[in-house]
Amino acid sequence: MSFQPAKWIVAFIAAMGPVQGALAQAYPSKPITMVVPYAPGGGADIVSRTISQRLSEGLGQQIIIDNRPGAGGNLGAALAAKAAPDGYTLMLGTNTHAANMSLYAKPPYDLARDFAAVSLLSSTPLVLIVHPSLPASSVKALVALARKKPGELNYSSGGNGSTPHLSAEMFKTAARVDVVHVPYKGVAQGLTDLVSGQVQLMFTSISAATPHIRSGRLRVLAVTGAKRSRAAPEVPTMIESGFRGFEVSIWNALFVPAKTPAAAISRLNAEVVKVLNAADVRERFASLGVEPISSTPEEMEAYVKAELARWSKVVKDSGARVD
Repeated sequence: MSFQPAKWIVAFIAAMGPVQGALAQAYPSKPITMVVPYAPGGGADIVSRTISQRLSEGLGQQIIIDNRPGAGGNLGAALAAKAAPDGYTLMLGTNTHAANMSLYAKPPYDLARDFAAVSLLSSTPLVLIVHPSLPASSVKALVALARKKPGELNYSSGGNGSTPHLSAEMFKTAARVDVVHVPYKGVAQGLTDLVSGQVQLMFTSISAATPHIRSGRLRVLAVTGAKRSRAAPEVPTMIESGFRGFEVSIWNALFVPAKTPAAAISRLNAEVVKVLNAADVRERFASLGVEPISSTPEEMEAYVKAELARWSKVVKDSGARVD
């Protein structure tokens, strides 16, 4: 004798089907918070604010930018990792978060375990910039000056363990120079002191540095991409400047807490792809030397896995530690 469910059960299940579908389609039904683990004014913050308005329009809900700088991006990432996995908390992550998995003995989150991928957003090279008063108009001249004044030149960064910090350490090793690291709580503060002449040089994202370069308040010596930037085609690469294999780009990507419903991730991904294909967003990115890069969640997951391995090697080779 086969089991026959009661007619009311069958009717209830049939009735719930459309309801569940409506609930899934209802996302998002309230404002969404995007945690940016860096101070306002830096490259990651610029990217987040460039995409957030258009993303808000596509989703039909306000996107609230929540800047949570500190501990090299760890403070904001730890906060986002503990948020409810409901699609209403996003995190703008960078390759700093990949490097942090090796830089810190006990990071307060695991990038691979505690987050799910939504989409890559952008890639941008760094620039090596100096204060105009420094008698160096090329990387070669800067190296010569630094060798004449060991320990006398200071470089700023947005924090210990950040990509600019690790890039400067790579430069110190490759150029065999002694320049002193002065970490700040954010890129904007580091740039402010560089503009005022409190420090002499800095590696930072081209998007953050561009306004100061254009105004003449800072001098750019090189870009760290594999090829010259379309935003500054006259600026040579570090490779062209004599540093073979010196290639660094900062990527930005959108994460959500692990176990966020697949339907929410799919909706977010679709809207992000639309935003990154919008002509005004691409124009804005191009003006800052930023390349928009969208991906599927699966492609981003594979990319982040490769970056975890890459930055682990960089940290090991440089001997950098922050705790």
